[in-house]
Amino acid sequence: MPIIEPTYKPLFFFKKGFVSTVYSGLVRRVSLKQERERLRLDDGDFLDLDWSFSKEKSNKLIILLHGLEGNAQRPYVTGAAKLFNENNIDAVCVNFRGCSGEDNLLYRSYHSGSTEDLEAIINHAILNKKYSDIYLKGISLGGNIILKYLGEGGLVPQEIKSAIAISAPCYLSGSAKELHTFKNILFHDRFKRHLVNRLKIKQKNYTNDLSVEDINSIKTLYDFDNIYTSKAHGFKNAEDYYEQCSSLQFLSKIKTPTLIINALNDSFLSPECYPVKEAKNNPNLYLEMPKFGGHVGFIDKKNVYYNEKRALYFIKSFN
Repeated sequence: MPIIEPTYKPLFFFKKGFVSTVYSGLVRRVSLKQERERLRLDDGDFLDLDWSFSKEKSNKLIILLHGLEGNAQRPYVTGAAKLFNENNIDAVCVNFRGCSGEDNLLYRSYHSGSTEDLEAIINHAILNKKYSDIYLKGISLGGNIILKYLGEGGLVPQEIKSAIAISAPCYLSGSAKELHTFKNILFHDRFKRHLVNRLKIKQKNYTNDLSVEDINSIKTLYDFDNIYTSKAHGFKNAEDYYEQCSSLQFLSKIKTPTLIINALNDSFLSPECYPVKEAKNNPNLYLEMPKFGGHVGFIDKKNVYYNEKRALYFIKSFN
């Protein structure tokens, strides 16, 4: 499809990517009532799902996936859920394994390509919850998971009507390199600190798989992916993980109407994360590249973000 012309025009102060990213992550607040459900997985682990509902009974559902070290209470997730609830669409905000406030049961956890968990949630929504119209929206890492799921060749249920990926690192190796640059040092160190702290908790139950020395040797996010993410999830090393899980290679095969919104001033994304060629060659893939927005920082009026409004408009256009 042709590249979509963005209409996003933030206030002057929020035109700076760093400012919009930090404000959205640390300052924004959204009030939303949620009900938690624990979904048992076939491998013996679990996912905690946080549901919110429209005022009227609905057969429509949006599944919302958070980013690296996020959870189902992050404003970039609950903000979308609240807007969709107000438009007669139920929402389930997913906590990836280990992200709900309680460590998951297995040595593995979640990663940028763990589409099997998304598939389990979709099947649960269709078979047990009886939703007939389902939409997917993923933020950052969650966006990459959705794009990979839609294009990797599995059977996508007919109930999946459309999807949206926001600030999606379509090319993981490139995005990882960007996160290791000086401009992103504050974000890098914050992610690493959270990941390592969670890994210290997990290590106490899996001393044969991971040593204290291994954890102490983690100085960068790349080290974390090399020592834990790749090994715990069946990849050779960090680069093998990045190569196999990058959604860029799957975009040409997406058959579900899908919108990607990646801001041009997103410091987390490499040039490959703007898949212009893939969008032009796939009639189901729509790409919008606003000049501003940072990483998940599309601040707009009345605490409803531009990307949330665009997501709602996009799914309505395919109803």
